[in-house]
Amino acid sequence: MTDTILVTGATGNLGRSVVQALRTTGFRVKAASRHPETIPSAENVEAVRMDYDDPSTLAPALAKVKGVFLIAPPMDPEAPAKLEPVIEKARTLGVEHIVFNSALGADQNEQSPLRIVERALIASGVNYTILRPNFFMENFSAGFVSPMIKSQGSIFLAAGEGKTSFISTKDIAEVAATAFAKKLFGKEYNLTGPDALDHTEVARIISRAIGKKVTYQPLSEEAMLQGARQAGMPEGAVQYMRALYAAVRAGYTAAVTDDVRLVTGSEPTSFQAFVEMNKACWQ
Repeated sequence: MTDTILVTGATGNLGRSVVQALRTTGFRVKAASRHPETIPSAENVEAVRMDYDDPSTLAPALAKVKGVFLIAPPMDPEAPAKLEPVIEKARTLGVEHIVFNSALGADQNEQSPLRIVERALIASGVNYTILRPNFFMENFSAGFVSPMIKSQGSIFLAAGEGKTSFISTKDIAEVAATAFAKKLFGKEYNLTGPDALDHTEVARIISRAIGKKVTYQPLSEEAMLQGARQAGMPEGAVQYMRALYAAVRAGYTAAVTDDVRLVTGSEPTSFQAFVEMNKACWQ
């Protein structure tokens, strides 16, 4: 298989997983980032510069690719303004397939930024696949929760007692690679792990695996948001975070689907297995 796929956000947790899954499947990859020099060299991977805020970078990045894995910057309320030009440029250049990484529940709110992008993609005329994953397991090992666990032995979030069917980025990446390989056009998948866990259960699983006590310290919504502001998070992202964890507390992230297995033929990674594979991250 010699088709080339452009992967946006290639330096993030998900983007890196998608690059690897595509290479394993036999695709060539253009790995796009604002800082392509930070992308490790690998066979069949070309690092390219692409910046949503610099329209001049879009056409060179999209040149001679059959497909695009499109991902929005995390918790960005301006996602439509940044991604819709990419979709339009891809259309004019004859890109055959866009796999868009949205989020679980985005289709339940027509005003949500990711839903607006979904609608733009569906209306574009480009063959599409929409992935709606739940919260990433990697948030605990390599994302924003990891420093809390390593430095304080606790998880500080306003998640209440809400459960979440966390999913590994590697499973999302396998779905994306399969979507390109099998040309799963016009499909929409809600992607979750096999179990729904609250954060007390998450802390308990990590504690057992690393032999150190990790606790969940539930915060009030305002305390969580104030902490995010103090850490330098832009206000738009702070409000996005408010909506995300309100959904967790309301029980909207507890659903478990079978879509990973239906697409890939394999069961999604359990949180227990994920922790065992990544316990060195917290030691």
